[in-house]
Parts: sequence; C-alpha cells; structure tokens
Amino acid sequence: MLKDLILKNRSYRGFDNNIKITRQKLEEYIHLCSLTASSANKQPLKYYLASEQKQVEDILSKTKWAAALPKLELPKKGQGPTAFVIICQDLSIAPNETVYLKDVGIVAQTLLLCAVEDGFGGCMIGNFKADEISSLLELPENIKPKLIVALGKPIEKIILTDVKDNNTAYYRDENGTHYVPKRNYKEEIINR
Repeated sequence: MLKDLILKNRSYRGFDNNIKITRQKLEEYIHLCSLTASSANKQPLKYYLASEQKQVEDILSKTKWAAALPKLELPKKGQGPTAFVIICQDLSIAPNETVYLKDVGIVAQTLLLCAVEDGFGGCMIGNFKADEISSLLELPENIKPKLIVALGKPIEKIILTDVKDNNTAYYRDENGTHYVPKRNYKEEIINR
C-alpha cells in the first residue's frame, strides 16, 4: 500500500480545476503532519492554507514551476492547483532556519502522501520569493515561508523511466506525457 502511494506521488503540474480540495481536507492533512517527527521536538512549523480560488491564483502568480522545461509555461492556463499549503517556520520558536529544513521535508512528503491517498496530487515548489509570499499573505515577521506545496486533482500522465547516460532531467513528449528518469536503487547503495 505504501509502495502504491509512493509510485502515485509525482510532481504534478496540471490539475482539473473543477475538482476542489476543501479547507477541511487541508486541515485533516495538517493534523497528520503535526504528528510527524520534529528536530528536538521543537515543532516550529506553521501552515498557511489556501483553497479559495482568488487566493490560490494570487499565490500561483508568485511561483515558478518546472525549471527544467523553460520553454513550457506550467501549469497551463486553467490547469493550476486548487489549493496551496505554505509551510512556514516560526522563528519565535526556533530562530535557526537551516536546522529545521528536514522537518519541512518530512511534513511536505506526509502532506503529499495524504493527498495521493485521497486521489489528489501535488508539487513541492521551492522557486518563489519568500518576501513576496510573506507580503501577499500578510504574514507576521516571525513566520517565514520555507516551501510551497500545490495540490489538486492531477490530469497529467507521468511515467518513471531509467536514467540513461547519467541524465536525470525530466522531459515531455509531443503528447505532453511527462517522463521522470530515476536511477536504479542498487546504484544508490554505497556498500554493495
């Protein structure tokens, strides 16, 4: 079951805008995220939830997607996410901004696995200007955006493929199918 969720959990960049994720559903996901491990159990992460269309569009305008496909504007018009979770760090709880990056990764993966289990999908977005997001959302000074997770009902076809010639760049074919090269796990084990 976990393997199935992991295989379905891709970085989607196209969504069905007719299928929404409710705030209640987002709160359920955050509840599960709050139960995950945290460095020194400080729990400094906070979450900004956006599921209203206007706010989602405003956040979308402040993000950049698919850097490896610069000729494509993704997501395509009318295929953006229907919700965002902005993972933030509360500096009044923990001022060191690098120590808790692993916590960000843990909750982002948890969030996406929750979404996949419900038939949704998402994409972690690190390409944004934190000050612009802070200003847009009117975040207090001590709350710093660390990662944005886009969520929605995926409409893309994504296929995992083998890495060839050490090239891990993802790509799309003429039909828009998205290919993601993955290294063989045996190559990643150091002590074989």
